[in-house]
Amino acid sequence: MSTPEVSIRTVELPRGASRFVRSWWPIYRGDPHWVPPLISERKAFLDPGKNPYFRRAEVRCFMAYRGRKPVGTIAATVDAELQAREPGVGLFGFFEFIDDLEVARALLDAASAWLREQGMKLARGPFNFNQNHDFGLLVDGFDIDPSVANPHNRAYYPKIYEALGLRGVMDWYAYWLEQGPVPPLIERLARRVESRNPKLRVETMDASDYDKGVQLFREIFNDAWDHNWGHIPMSRDEFEFLGRRLEPLLDPKLCLFAFIDDECVAGSIALPNTNLVTKAMNGRIFPFGWWHAWRGGERIDAMRVLVLGVKQRYQHLGLGAPLYLRTWEEGLRRGYRGADASLVLESNRRMRGALERLGGRIYMTYRAYEQDLRP
Repeated sequence: MSTPEVSIRTVELPRGASRFVRSWWPIYRGDPHWVPPLISERKAFLDPGKNPYFRRAEVRCFMAYRGRKPVGTIAATVDAELQAREPGVGLFGFFEFIDDLEVARALLDAASAWLREQGMKLARGPFNFNQNHDFGLLVDGFDIDPSVANPHNRAYYPKIYEALGLRGVMDWYAYWLEQGPVPPLIERLARRVESRNPKLRVETMDASDYDKGVQLFREIFNDAWDHNWGHIPMSRDEFEFLGRRLEPLLDPKLCLFAFIDDECVAGSIALPNTNLVTKAMNGRIFPFGWWHAWRGGERIDAMRVLVLGVKQRYQHLGLGAPLYLRTWEEGLRRGYRGADASLVLESNRRMRGALERLGGRIYMTYRAYEQDLRP
């Protein structure tokens, strides 16, 4: 019996979002480290009427089929903000496929053809949809669950990327720090920073004014990350949408702001690693997902340091140390066994050095790839 041919179909959003998302379950069947996304959250993210990102980006989604069976997905994106910074660079993401080079090639060809039609000269990914969302291909660390809000992919993906002619251009690292007594180094540095900056104060997020906290982090994010590779600033609406997505995961005691006088100059967010709970929910809140969420809270034993940023004009002051110290102390109070700090650009020597001096070790690596679209 012959194998059915591969066909590619355009997915209309939001109508086709559910089919697009649900097609990932067969791809990851049998993978013990895949954490299924919440279907309702992914559908909202892919809804142009709900996600403000669509106001500044053109997106085209595709699905691959063998006969009538869905076997892969991809999205191609032209981001207006990225065009202002890197003209001609298009993005691809949501690139999921069975272990079949023909399927992956058909999907990438469809995305690349559409990007060329939009005048793009280079395709970069995977980004779902850009670097402010889920990003990077896991290339090392397949034998462990990802930390909360980090992606995971099948171990055969990197070899297929390479077979498609995609070339790696940038890595990000996930660091693991074993929980234990506060390292003397961080305590010493934090106290030194505090003594040299008597007007410095560190506060937790005000849970009664969540929106204010979101906007404070937006100011820090757009300033502190502006020089980073691939950075794309976020609009107020986009950050609010992201904030609503993260709100169920946030714990105000793990969200810190540093002020000098009345200016918010730095901040950090650590998330309880809820992936153990999310995995058990298998993409659904109802009928039993809520039960897993309720029962699973007491099993959370680690956290992820999601972001730590300092506005550029204050980066010489060492303000990361007091934020690290407060986060470490809170982890001790909770009895966490450790913390994931991610994702850190390979080129971010300052952050990498700080984590390594605290005993952090790289335990997962993610990679961005590019493809030349010119004839």
